[in-house]
Amino acid sequence: MSTHSRPKRPVTPSPPDPAHILVIDVGGGHVKFRMGPRGRIRKLVSGPDMTAADMARRIRKLAAELPYEAVAIGYPGLVFRGRIAAEPFNLGPGWVGYDFEKALGRPVRVVNDATMQALGSYEGGKMLFLGLGTGLGATLILDGAVEPMEIGHMPYKHGRTFEDYIGERGRERLGNKKWRKAVAEVVARLKEVLEADYVVLGGGNAARLKALPECARLGDNLNAFKGGLQLWRGDDPRAASMARRQRAAAPSGTAR
Repeated sequence: MSTHSRPKRPVTPSPPDPAHILVIDVGGGHVKFRMGPRGRIRKLVSGPDMTAADMARRIRKLAAELPYEAVAIGYPGLVFRGRIAAEPFNLGPGWVGYDFEKALGRPVRVVNDATMQALGSYEGGKMLFLGLGTGLGATLILDGAVEPMEIGHMPYKHGRTFEDYIGERGRERLGNKKWRKAVAEVVARLKEVLEADYVVLGGGNAARLKALPECARLGDNLNAFKGGLQLWRGDDPRAASMARRQRAAAPSGTAR
């Protein structure tokens, strides 16, 4: 084996140096990644044919020269206790059960992509984060306790889901003007039902809003990278519950 090859099951101190954490934000149109808080953001095209193995192979090639010690992945789908629990709606197959640690050669923590951006957006109190992208991601954070939610696929009205209205499919079907109105209605309804103090709107389509709904503020997609770093911070109360759940649930060889 080459002296430069990565070990199959490396041992990394916890928490690792933030400057050497590779954060991967997986989306239906692009995958973006960055090492550390100030690294250059790189991206690759994803799409409905991209499998987990495809992504890992391409990331490994593009990040070959980066000395990363740990990996955080934001995944656009259901993640239960640090493990991918359902195949994505907007990507190819093969994500459930895929061994990212083996493929990338470093310890890995996985959360829903909306959760990762929510962690980087949180400023206290009870926050609802909605990611307006290819789909609709949602996470609720209450006094540091993090609760990912699958609101996007819940029935909304006229036999359609919330994602059918304010995800990308909804924008294409309704047109921008009606889509913006739908976003405002959904934000108001969810804020009231969940009794959130404020709502943060992130994701690529958030920039298409001409005016923000009441009690909502615009997020920043860079917050996904901040949130990924927090997943590996043992001293951060906002990520502590997520980390404990992952360590408790993950058997040997899975994301921790």
